[in-house]
Amino acid sequence: MVYKTQTTLPLESVKAGLEAKAKEYGFGILGSYDFKQILKSKGFEIQQNITVYEICNPPAAAEALNSTSDISVYLPCRLSVYEENGVTILATIGVEDMLNALDVNEEFARHMLVIFNKIRALMNDWGK
Repeated sequence: MVYKTQTTLPLESVKAGLEAKAKEYGFGILGSYDFKQILKSKGFEIQQNITVYEICNPPAAAEALNSTSDISVYLPCRLSVYEENGVTILATIGVEDMLNALDVNEEFARHMLVIFNKIRALMNDWGK
């Protein structure tokens, strides 16, 4: 499952403000991938401007990795930003799917829900 939200703010405005907004929620941006540019440089064209950001909350990442190494395949958290039908979309993997794919206890699952709720709040903080 993919969690998505949208905003009427222009794509470039969201991209320009993402680092500051992520910091407000305790996340840093480790890197980003502008797929349109990357694929163009490889000789492949796509129509949409799609940028994927790798975001990280270091204390949460350390706790998660100390609990289960398998979670490393989901880290850092990814946040996609793109435009669709005239609105800017923010999307990330659904935490429920991630947790269902791993063998974790209830306490760890609750903690991960708190972290992902911060990501969702970050995504929804752009207004509709």
